[in-house]
Amino acid sequence: MLKYLTLLFLCPAVFGAMDTVTIKHRYYSTTFDRTLKYPVLVHWWVTKRMLSCQNRIDRDERFRPDPLLNGTDLENSYKGSGYDRGHNMPAYDNGCDSVGMSECFYFSNMAPQTPRVNRGDWKELEKYTRDTCLKYDSIKVWCGSVGSVKKIGSVTVPKYCWKVLYIKKLRTYQAYLFANDTSASTTVQAHRTTTGALYKLTKIRVKK
Repeated sequence: MLKYLTLLFLCPAVFGAMDTVTIKHRYYSTTFDRTLKYPVLVHWWVTKRMLSCQNRIDRDERFRPDPLLNGTDLENSYKGSGYDRGHNMPAYDNGCDSVGMSECFYFSNMAPQTPRVNRGDWKELEKYTRDTCLKYDSIKVWCGSVGSVKKIGSVTVPKYCWKVLYIKKLRTYQAYLFANDTSASTTVQAHRTTTGALYKLTKIRVKK
């Protein structure tokens, strides 16, 4: 067990070869690949306070370009593609703050996901994360996408989507990997992997 987890960093040799830019918004930071047109890394804290307001605001539903990042007007690429605009940081996590809700609908926070992933196991992991947060107070989340299946317009469809959770109170982490395909949904725990396996795939390393 790691004593504590402070960050993920991207291997400079690999990351330097990619056309990426990192943008910080109110609740999340995104490292967006300007060639692939999806984020390779998004990270944020989800806390009990973020989830526990009495009057939650409505889900925004207005997907939009990131005003801090050119080349993210990607609505037409997704339209009619059969792929969902899959949130990295979920909209539900921003339900107590209108700015956070608006910013999480930027395309710099989206990756093309099959409906099976986005509306199935990925969504279930988001719910599991919130339930765990309400029990233990704070969770750091890192997630992203990797690989290439095909192009939809100017956007590359990733082969895999991944996520790492750090449960602060328990000082433990959990890693998950999802094939971005149309195979049958299973259970969230069926997607458990290790940070070492994720590093081999993504070149993103967990450091304590």
